[in-house]
Amino acid sequence: MGIGASIFLIVAGAILTFALDLEVGGVDLDAVGWILMVGGVIGLIFTTLIWGPRHRSTVTREVDPTTPSSEYRRVEERSDI
Repeated sequence: MGIGASIFLIVAGAILTFALDLEVGGVDLDAVGWILMVGGVIGLIFTTLIWGPRHRSTVTREVDPTTPSSEYRRVEERSDI
């Protein structure tokens, strides 16, 4: 579940819980709203735990052009945290 879907569930649950005062076929919309909000919060936590600690890195090496068996190339090391 992504961050957008989690926020959508939280907002939809808040609307059902706090903004509407309806009874639909014996279904308690307050309980459904709370369930959606809890599911959205859990999804948001898992999304940030799974996707939050990612970092990208690039390795930089410069090969000596005087050595006969290697080509000259430059690779840069960068870490985006």
